[in-house]
Amino acid sequence: MNFIGRLLYRTNGLIGIILVSLVFAAALVGSFYTPYDPLKSDLMNRFGEISAMHPLGTDMFGRDIVSRLMRGAWVSVSIGLGTLVIPIVVGTFLGAAGGFFRGWFDRFLMMVLDALMAFPGLLMALGLMAVIGANRYGVILALSLAYLPAVTRVVRGSVLSISQSEFVEASASMGNGRLYTLVVHVLPNCLAPLIVLSTMMFGWVLLAESALSFLGLGVPPPEPSWGNMLAEAKADLMRYPMLGLLPGLCISVALLGVNLLGDALRDELDPKSATQSEVI
Repeated sequence: MNFIGRLLYRTNGLIGIILVSLVFAAALVGSFYTPYDPLKSDLMNRFGEISAMHPLGTDMFGRDIVSRLMRGAWVSVSIGLGTLVIPIVVGTFLGAAGGFFRGWFDRFLMMVLDALMAFPGLLMALGLMAVIGANRYGVILALSLAYLPAVTRVVRGSVLSISQSEFVEASASMGNGRLYTLVVHVLPNCLAPLIVLSTMMFGWVLLAESALSFLGLGVPPPEPSWGNMLAEAKADLMRYPMLGLLPGLCISVALLGVNLLGDALRDELDPKSATQSEVI
């Protein structure tokens, strides 16, 4: 059975893939098509009830909720994927260099990382957003810097462990340079923990972006994201609870799917996992 087959054979892997696929499908479709313009107001149709034209009704400005949820999925997912790029690329480079070559660079790197990790990721992002300003690219940059230390430390720890292996010593005895050994032999063996961390971090970023948008420091209205849809629903939540329930449900489904998929990937990629035998 191949890797995907084994992943689907796990309960958490199967459910996680289904939920994540639904979120990504909604985001992909929402990037180029929505039933209505998600930004166009229709004040004559405020708080419209569920109907054939508006399956989930309309919001306080008469905007179709389905359309805004679909476009909000695209905004949240694109920010999540964009945020992963900087920490994965930069964190892998820094962690690999520090863990393999050691010396003064590793000591300086660990000092900086320890200082950065003294601040919670969301708190650091809030401070950066206050300086950068509320926009999509500012969110990506702020969250990337907030989660960079976690990736760097994971890669560094994996490189430290792998660099003591016999195949690394064998590569050196064959006359291969240290950079060649790092790129060809060490880094490929760091992929498993990096894949698991990336999956989990995508969920963290979705939640952090929603929190920033809810606080008014994320994607600025009228562009929809699940977080600012929750924020807009606060004033009318008692009379129209569906306005807050629907984006909150979308966030919950996305986080549940990502966490289940991350657990399945960890169980499958870690041969020492105690849950290796937990399948359907």
